[in-house]
Amino acid sequence: MAVDDKGMRAEILRELTENILPFWQGRMRDPKGGFFGAADCDGIVDKGAPRASVVNARILWTFATATRVLGANYRATADWAFEYLRTRFVDGEHGGVYWLLDAEGRPLSDRKQIYAQAFAIYAFAEYARATGNRDSLGLAIDLFRLIEKHAADGRSGGYIEALDRVWQPLDDMRLSTKDLNSPKSMNTHLHIMEAYTNLLRIWRDPSLVARQAELIAVTLDRIVDGGHFKLFFDMDWRSLNDHISYGHDIEGSWLLVEAAEVLGDPALIARARQAAILMANRTLIEGRDRDGSLHYEAHGDGQLIDAHKHWWPQAEALVGFQNAFEMTGNLAFRDAVRDVWAFIRDKVADREHGEWHAKLTPDGRPTTAAEDADACLAGPWKCPYHNGRACFEMLERLEK
Repeated sequence: MAVDDKGMRAEILRELTENILPFWQGRMRDPKGGFFGAADCDGIVDKGAPRASVVNARILWTFATATRVLGANYRATADWAFEYLRTRFVDGEHGGVYWLLDAEGRPLSDRKQIYAQAFAIYAFAEYARATGNRDSLGLAIDLFRLIEKHAADGRSGGYIEALDRVWQPLDDMRLSTKDLNSPKSMNTHLHIMEAYTNLLRIWRDPSLVARQAELIAVTLDRIVDGGHFKLFFDMDWRSLNDHISYGHDIEGSWLLVEAAEVLGDPALIARARQAAILMANRTLIEGRDRDGSLHYEAHGDGQLIDAHKHWWPQAEALVGFQNAFEMTGNLAFRDAVRDVWAFIRDKVADREHGEWHAKLTPDGRPTTAAEDADACLAGPWKCPYHNGRACFEMLERLEK
């Protein structure tokens, strides 16, 4: 059933405050510190699961934003998340954040994945923004300086993927086993840009302004290509495959515009908006299924690689299509927002256990753990970041 903007906003607020946030405040909070690392499709928590820095940073961002937007009822959870990220994941000897801890908070992987450093900046900056905590701002600034010192490519531009604990080169720099072992990727650059955007909101240091301007330009010049992101690169920005990630395309479309607008450079704003509209239009035409949901991945010729309905592209489609509608007034984008929200509300949200199903079959049925190892309610990549952020964004945008 389609709803108008006022009705959709009310539904999204209920989804956020009654289904997503309570799952993490209640079921996933470890009384001994931090958050449990996994929960299966039935909501059964695996208390012995490893804990990823990316997930814990995203949880901190989510509850810091909830504190800022929704009020003090979420402050205790934000404080809880901040303390665990600060005391357990931050490497007090060499700086940066570890990649993975065991359930007792001991490092399992101490590598310095730049993607993880970016999400820690994103989270610490948001917590400082919400609470005024100066230590959190200091941690975000320290991480910015470490990325610029160790990961910036002064010759060809951009950033390398990963380093070891003491910031020395690694042979295997992959973010996950599903990724190419490439020295540069779209995904890492996208989320460094996202992190720098949030830090700029509270710390407009000239060095950060300059680096963000260069990063946005690199993204537009090297990564965006004909309405899609290229995904993996060698050091000289040669593309290493032709795959299309519809979720990243639509997510990147609005994050690019946000980054340029927060930076405040008129020329980059114009370029980012032009690129974003093209990317959103290509996703609208090529990436959507008939039920309004987003496919996952395709070859460059449009042949689908994965037609499953992963939770996070649906969340990003909600914001990306709304952003495109705001820039263009094209009603096709507004209709796409309403269609994907109906799919999320009716199919993706788990009304029995809370949170969202991680993956649905092409015909819209939630997968089970027996069918797919990625099926879960919480895991090393599954947390309240994409869906929580989509809700926060839509609450603000629909109110306008």
